[in-house]
Amino acid sequence: MTTAIWGSLVLAAASALALNWAYFQQHAQAAQLPPLSVRRPVASLRLLFSNLSWLSGFLVGIGGWVLYVAALALGPLSLVQATSAGGIGILALLVRRLGGVELSGREWAGTALAVVGLVLLGVSLAGQAGTSHGSSGSAPDVAIWMAASALLAFLFAGPLAARLAAGAGFGVAAGLCYAAGDVGTKAAVGGGARLAFIPALLVAHGLGFVFLQLGFQRGGALATAGVATLFTNAIPIAAGMIIFGEHVPAGPLGPVRLLAFVAVVLGAALLARPGAPAPGPEPLAATTPAPVP
Repeated sequence: MTTAIWGSLVLAAASALALNWAYFQQHAQAAQLPPLSVRRPVASLRLLFSNLSWLSGFLVGIGGWVLYVAALALGPLSLVQATSAGGIGILALLVRRLGGVELSGREWAGTALAVVGLVLLGVSLAGQAGTSHGSSGSAPDVAIWMAASALLAFLFAGPLAARLAAGAGFGVAAGLCYAAGDVGTKAAVGGGARLAFIPALLVAHGLGFVFLQLGFQRGGALATAGVATLFTNAIPIAAGMIIFGEHVPAGPLGPVRLLAFVAVVLGAALLARPGAPAPGPEPLAATTPAPVP
């Protein structure tokens, strides 16, 4: 491999470590704060950003995202994504070693399936290296995709949350919103009239942030950030095949990609499966906001 590709792998690994430590740190701090309320956004944001430990996690997360972008600038998406796929495994180890939380066999199995699925997605993308990056997508199709993602996000944060592990509904909602933002970004880089997607993608990322922080107060790091990571990684690839003309690769890599999606879905299902009841605020639809200073 060239020096640039080695550099991209190092940057991707550093990015995965930074991002997942950031998730772990933010979860640990948000879980101890007074209840955050979407009806009091300024007060809730003040609670978060005035907590120096939470802020350190937030800033490290931004640094991790910068490292990820730098890795993409040096190496192919397939290798960068395959390296980053280990992030959920890092999160599981942080929860176990630093958080002192004993993970169940189901959680370890879900983590393992998720890592395998994301790595296989990266392998399947290798078949498209050097080929067309697809189209900018039809503007109506992109708008429908983003609107449907938002609707599903609110359903998972609201009425469907009670059917999942504590916090997992918000994790799914966050992943759907972050993925919708990525889809909007893909459309916006086409320029011209598609720049109109910029406000929508910013709103999508903002909602993803909100859902993730609310999830941190309701469930474990794996059920929130872990599930969000899976959706954020996998859904844009599905969108690429459906609305951006990035077809399933020919030959053996086609079944590899389909198997990858199956593994990701099964991993997410295991991590989001309800376990022992966990204390915390009720789902968004049933939450009665408590006053915050």
